Amino acid sequence: MQERVDGLQALRLRNVIATAEFYSRIGKEPPVQKIRYQVVPKGAHAFHIVELATDKVRGFRFSYKEAVNYAQELESRASGVKRMPMGDRP
Repeated sequence: MQERVDGLQALRLRNVIATAEFYSRIGKEPPVQKIRYQVVPKGAHAFHIVELATDKVRGFRFSYKEAVNYAQELESRASGVKRMPMGDRP
């Protein structure tokens, strides 16, 4: 199973590299990355953070604001950008 996961990850990486190379050759900006994580309500005060590519739950929080902040943190980690949580913004 791990070999399949590693193989799929290698294919995804090749896809990203090939797409970036294609856009650099034609002199255009690549399309904006889609949202990777989504907050899904799972009860009165429970929220799952789901990775859309794999449909796996990557975390959970008990308030919507905390769930959104965590989803944004996961997005920024995946993009390599550091973001300030919503509650800490000026």
